[in-house]
Amino acid sequence: MAQTQSIEHDLRNVSISNIYLGSGSTDESRHEVLTPSKIASQSAQIRLVSSHNEVYEPCDDSFALVDALLADRTNLIGLKPTFCLEIGCGSGYVITSLAIMLKSGIGGGGTQFFATDINTQAAETTTSTLQSHGVHADIIATDLASGLQKRMEGMVDVIVVNPPYVPTPEDEVGCDGITASWAGGLNGRSVIDRILPIAHKLLSDKGWLYMVTLTANNPMQICRVMSEYGYSCRIVVQRSTEEESLHVIKFWRDSSKGSAASTSNEGCSSSSWLSLLSFSSFWKNSSRH
Repeated sequence: MAQTQSIEHDLRNVSISNIYLGSGSTDESRHEVLTPSKIASQSAQIRLVSSHNEVYEPCDDSFALVDALLADRTNLIGLKPTFCLEIGCGSGYVITSLAIMLKSGIGGGGTQFFATDINTQAAETTTSTLQSHGVHADIIATDLASGLQKRMEGMVDVIVVNPPYVPTPEDEVGCDGITASWAGGLNGRSVIDRILPIAHKLLSDKGWLYMVTLTANNPMQICRVMSEYGYSCRIVVQRSTEEESLHVIKFWRDSSKGSAASTSNEGCSSSSWLSLLSFSSFWKNSSRH
């Protein structure tokens, strides 16, 4: 993952792009204009984010994910989520920001927040970050969503995940401590490919998944996988640094698509193929910026 000399948030790098459909199940996409004051009031404050030498600190990818949520905040408020989950919470910056922006928009009383991390130090750090911001989430020290899949199947309205996406040797995946936060194995996909079916199982019918990906992860192929599960997608935020090109992709169930269990590739609707074609075209264009 990219390392920065400063953790100051540079809003000038934000790029918001629609692919072919709006957010969720409608054709209209409503984005909020991000300003420094809005980011400051509706997301976690870096100075209040707790740290530990074995816990990943907020960085470019963390900021991109929070920017995507802020840009989609109007839609998130309209969704009125009951359960929100972050898989791999690290320092707690993202889940805290999500709780703050929904609390300020809909009061937060009807929304419950959960966060998981395999790193026990991360679970403790996230708890401290939440407390310092006056918001609450239930923190579970577990591998991805182990222990939650049966109890929360089909119930989660929002899942956010900044996965370990850096291509590394397979033997680094799932290591103790901070290495687990970035080690993604072959093409950075080892953990991502485990997350996709879990997210599909957990998401409600109206549920949305926001995921950070790296170009090396072959995000178009990730979108194909989710398309087979019956999801559409769009890029909410694209950000390029000296070291990597990041994309935050939003997935949602598309009623016009069949799931993999009931629809073969040959039976996919023309809109599914057009969706992937549009995404491919955008991907080529976005690589130039």
